Amino acid sequence: MAFALVLASIGCSDKAEKPATPPTQQEKTRAMLNSIEKNTNDSVVSAPAGYLGAMVKSKQSAVKTIDVTALNSALEQFNVGEGRYPKDLDELVTKGYITKIPAAPIGMKIVYDATAGTVKAVNE
Repeated sequence: MAFALVLASIGCSDKAEKPATPPTQQEKTRAMLNSIEKNTNDSVVSAPAGYLGAMVKSKQSAVKTIDVTALNSALEQFNVGEGRYPKDLDELVTKGYITKIPAAPIGMKIVYDATAGTVKAVNE
């Protein structure tokens, strides 16, 4: 019995001393496929929310770009017609260069720099 115990302990020490074998190509491929499958399942579930969120952001960006471009154009027209930039954006409306000041996209505000004659939409 003692002899079996010695052999068992020698056998265990041999296993502990052997260096770990690197994973085979098949094991690497299997791990990669499992990872891809997990990520694909997660993205399929969250895709509708991510898609809608991206659409809302792109719409806000498009509206911001259009509004800012229209306002900057009106500012340039005002400058050419009046020889100066307006004191505020309301002057664009009162002088007839625009019909109304466009609303800023949700979560943003329109900032007018009277010195430079530029408009920007910035996050609040």
